[in-house]
Amino acid sequence: MNYYLDLFSPQTFESFLKSSRDISGFRINQQHSANRIKKGDRFICYMTKLSRWFGILEVLSECFQEDSPIFYETDDPFVVRFKVKPIVLLNKEKAVPIKESFVWENLSFTKGLEKQGSHWTGPIRSSLKLINIKDGKFLEDLLVSQVENGITYPVDIEEYKKYLKPRVRGIGKAVTVSVPEDSDNELLKVGDESEVRESILIQSMLANIGEKMGFRIWIPKNDRSRVFKEWNPEPGSLIDILPLNYDEVTLKTIEQIDVLWLKRRSIVRAFEVEHTTSIYSGLLRMADLLALQPNMDIKLHIVSPEERREKVFEEIQRPVFSLLEKGALSEYCTFISYDSLRDLSNEKHLNHLTDDVIEDYEEIVD
Repeated sequence: MNYYLDLFSPQTFESFLKSSRDISGFRINQQHSANRIKKGDRFICYMTKLSRWFGILEVLSECFQEDSPIFYETDDPFVVRFKVKPIVLLNKEKAVPIKESFVWENLSFTKGLEKQGSHWTGPIRSSLKLINIKDGKFLEDLLVSQVENGITYPVDIEEYKKYLKPRVRGIGKAVTVSVPEDSDNELLKVGDESEVRESILIQSMLANIGEKMGFRIWIPKNDRSRVFKEWNPEPGSLIDILPLNYDEVTLKTIEQIDVLWLKRRSIVRAFEVEHTTSIYSGLLRMADLLALQPNMDIKLHIVSPEERREKVFEEIQRPVFSLLEKGALSEYCTFISYDSLRDLSNEKHLNHLTDDVIEDYEEIVD
């Protein structure tokens, strides 16, 4: 028996409680990870935003695909599914905060670390990550003990309600949207040399990882002189002219994307590095690409500092990005933190890995 992470947002947590509670679903781009799960394994349920552990689900089936609604009344995106049986299912007030000292100091990935910041979040960045067996047993025992005579952890209801995002009718389906509030406190100096420097380092790292995995690489021509100071491509790795048969507007859009990984004449993955507050330029390029070529099948990623994560998630769910003809941008575009990318770059034998390994480092919008 293995333990795996099952991430819930407050919204999917509330929807799961209202459901029959016998199915746990995941997005289609997690199919590869789902194939590893076996009957008898257990999901440990963690709620984002509140950062609390709340449940244990026993897996009763192999994964299967089905699109009838579970979490939402219509158009449920969590189509990769398992039949499950709740062993423990706590309400939000009984759910246990990860930063409680007796929890923090007993988990292998938080013990001894500062509670501030987000450098500890790697093992809980996405669903279906394998959990250390010792951590899994500790969390299961902890949550079982909460069922009777457990501690109550108050929840600020007004703050909690802010996490329950509205669903609106898009083209052919309902999608979740957000309307972020502007914050002058988040502004960074656009063009600050240190910020530009780190952005170029990340762009170079993406190129290097893709090259090692056997992809051909595209870098916008205006960026190449700076990127080449950090990345020395092997002969034939860097593409000088994109081998794509699209109209001029589409090609100009694609050419501006920070890093592309290509296999033969097809783009496999596209990355936008966003270091400054606006985050709009990369998201707009991704949205433009989907609008211009709705049938294009490319995996899209925003790469940004960990502290920008929530901002990226808010912006990607703006109505303008959620109501595209192809579908919500959040269904096609994931987030990768700088720290996660550095972890990926340190993977041994990158030249023997496929790009599916990205699933272990990306984060899906709630």
